[in-house]
Amino acid sequence: MYDPIVAIVGRPNVGKSALFNRILGVRHAIVEETPGVTRDRVYAHTEWNGKTFTLVDTGGIHAGPASSSMEEMIISQTNMAIREADVVWFVVDTASGLMPHDYDVADILRKSGRKVIVVANKAEGRRYDHHVEFYALGLGPPHPISATHGIGIGDLLDKTLELLPDTPVQPGERDIEDDVIKLAVLGRPNAGKSSLVNCILGEERSIVTPIPGATRDALDTPFVWNDKRFVIIDTAGIRRMAKIRDPVERYSVFRALRAADRCDVAFIVLDASEMPASQDARIAGYVEEAGQGMIIVANKCDLITGGRQGKAHFEQRTRNEMAFISYAPLLFVSALKNQGISMLMTVTEKVAENHRRRIATPVLNDVLKEAQFRVTPPHDKGRQLKIYYGTQVSTRPPSFALFMNYPDLMNFSYRRYLENTLRQSFDFEGVPMRFLLRKRG
Repeated sequence: MYDPIVAIVGRPNVGKSALFNRILGVRHAIVEETPGVTRDRVYAHTEWNGKTFTLVDTGGIHAGPASSSMEEMIISQTNMAIREADVVWFVVDTASGLMPHDYDVADILRKSGRKVIVVANKAEGRRYDHHVEFYALGLGPPHPISATHGIGIGDLLDKTLELLPDTPVQPGERDIEDDVIKLAVLGRPNAGKSSLVNCILGEERSIVTPIPGATRDALDTPFVWNDKRFVIIDTAGIRRMAKIRDPVERYSVFRALRAADRCDVAFIVLDASEMPASQDARIAGYVEEAGQGMIIVANKCDLITGGRQGKAHFEQRTRNEMAFISYAPLLFVSALKNQGISMLMTVTEKVAENHRRRIATPVLNDVLKEAQFRVTPPHDKGRQLKIYYGTQVSTRPPSFALFMNYPDLMNFSYRRYLENTLRQSFDFEGVPMRFLLRKRG
């Protein structure tokens, strides 16, 4: 089943993201009293009266000439959302009344040929009757609501369901199922994350600019690669919290970290034109603690000087900085020149498969028995550690319960030895492993 799409559009600061959050019931889009906070298209799946659809939040638009390249890209993103939508919510502001830019947006929507509902937001209290002036837009009767107070939301959703198609839309890159591979693209600002996302998708899905911080929301986009379904999550650049003063950026970083919590594989994107920093290791550490699969992606590899020696030096520095994730593959790519992307996606499929790998208990115990025979477990004061048996208790990440006589004798070195033994015996490249130590009663 491929969900229909409802796009939320309007001029800046009319409450589009507040409406988006109200429908979802969570703080999904970033909401601030600052025009232009939402820049990219933000997708989320929701349900009303048993029918599911995809809701898309967009940046503010108007029909006049763009005053900056950033504004031009925001308008382009919104136009893309309109083109793929089945229904458009045209949000206007009853507090400020009918504005010239509202007419501009109405003209764009008329030319698009999409089904449009005029949503008169901020219609609480005495402003409830002010929505009648928006009949002048010529797009049908306006629906008064208050996204902040939840007024009129049910009626708006009922009307929307009447306009949505009854049959599934044509197959494409819209559906998100439980078995898709979810990719989170993480890294410091201006490492080329959005360029990498656009290169993989083959379209300008995310805004790309040399200005750090262009991406603010965590953007989910479904796509198909090699007949497999993926969702890629572009995120804001992650700086150290101590250096963040802007509350919008702080929300963006929280959203990026939440993306790491819900992915299967995380791309830790590094700028290969400069050496890795301690913040890159912090980001990787968060992903490791979350138990997700991981690939270190050295983007902008075309800017590395020194050829193979330059790449080898960069890889050595990266491995030294991130020694705790030695299991993670490191790949050199150039999103700008479309280099290394096919190999990256091939390795991504492999890491996602490893993340979900399950080992049969008899096979696991054969490996554990052999490991103890090769290297004697630790002992102390006449006590000898002995692992009786083990079993895999979960995947994502692979987690193993080990039943033994003296769990307190399991030191870091032997734990690491067992982990390396399992990695050599089974393919767990790119994924962390967990050991749960149990004393056999």
